[in-house]
Amino acid sequence: MGLVGVPDAAGAREDGFDWFCETVSSDVMPVTLNTPRAADFRAGITHLDLGVVRLSAVSCSPVLSRRTPAHVRRGDPEHLQLALVTRGGVRISQRGNDSTVAGALVLTDTSRPSEGACTGAQTETVVVQIPRQVLALGSDRVDGLLARGLAADTGSGAILADFMKTLLTRGPHCRPEELRGMGSITLDLATAFLARQLGDPGRAPAEARAQETLQRIHRFVENNLGDPDLTPRLIAERHNVSLRSLHALFGDQPLTVSAHIRQRRLERAHADLACAELSGRPVQVIAARWGFSSATAFSRAFREAYGLAPTEHRASSLAASPPVPRHAEHRIRARHAHHRGLPGPGFPSGDTAPG
Repeated sequence: MGLVGVPDAAGAREDGFDWFCETVSSDVMPVTLNTPRAADFRAGITHLDLGVVRLSAVSCSPVLSRRTPAHVRRGDPEHLQLALVTRGGVRISQRGNDSTVAGALVLTDTSRPSEGACTGAQTETVVVQIPRQVLALGSDRVDGLLARGLAADTGSGAILADFMKTLLTRGPHCRPEELRGMGSITLDLATAFLARQLGDPGRAPAEARAQETLQRIHRFVENNLGDPDLTPRLIAERHNVSLRSLHALFGDQPLTVSAHIRQRRLERAHADLACAELSGRPVQVIAARWGFSSATAFSRAFREAYGLAPTEHRASSLAASPPVPRHAEHRIRARHAHHRGLPGPGFPSGDTAPG
C-alpha cells in the first residue's frame, strides 16, 4: 500500500454506500454492511503505510457491520485493530464483550466474528492495524481487551492518541524511510499501551522492536538474495545491530542466518530450474542469479537439499512441461533482466558460496 494523503471530514468521498462496502471488503476485510442512509451515505477511507503497521482514517454515515465466521474464512488479514474514535460513537461486540465508545480507544481482532455500529450523523476513527505476529503480547491475554472501551485521555492512552492524530496530519509529508521509523514507534506505543491495560508493561516494547527488526531482516534477505555479498555481517551492518545481536534474533528461528539465506537461494534456483520459460538459461547463470558465486558449491548444496543434481531436477521437471515458444523465452529474459540485472554466466574461482 503506497502513501495516501488523509482528507479531513469535509473532503470525505461521496461515492455512496456501494463504494464503501466494496472498499471495506477489499482493502480491510470481508464484512456485511447495512445503513439506513443509503441515499445520502457519505464516507472516506484512506491509508498511511508505516511498514510494520498501517494507519487508516475512516469517516462514514451511520452504518451497521457484521463479520461472521464465514467472512473470517473468506479473508483474514490476521490483524489486531486499535481504533481511536475521534467523532461520533462506535458500538462494538466481540468475544462476549459489548461496548459503546466515544472519544476513546477500542481493540478488535479480524480473526474473530464481531458486530458493530457507527452512530451519530458522521463517525470518524483513526485505526492502527497491527499484524498479530509482530505484537509481543500473548494472544490469550490480549483477547481479554477486545471490544472494551480504553481511555485515551490519560497516561499512555493519551500519548498514543495524540501521536496517531499527529501522524495523520504530518505523515503524508514524510519520506518513506521516515514513515517506516514512525511505524516502529507506533508499534512500540501501542504495545506499551496494551501492556499497561493488562497490568504488565514489562519488556513488551523491546520484544516488539526485536520482532519488527526480524521482519525487516527477512524482507531485506528476500530482496537481496541475488547479491553474492549478502552475508550475516552485511545484514547486521545494514540494520545497525551487532553480529552477536543478529544471531540472537535468529535464536528461536528454525535456521541460522546463513542457513536461512542458503535455503531461500536454493528454493529460488529450484523454482527457476523447473520453469519451462527459463529452459534456455544455463544452470550456472540461474545459480549466479541467486547469489551462488561457485558452480561447485551450488551443485553440492542443491544435491544435499533435494537429493539430485540441478541438471537432473531440470530434466525431470521439463519432461512434464510443454515447450515454450522462443519469443516467450525472450520476454521472460527481458523481464528478469529489467527487474534484477542478470549476472553473466561465469563464476569466479573458489568453491564456497557466501552465506
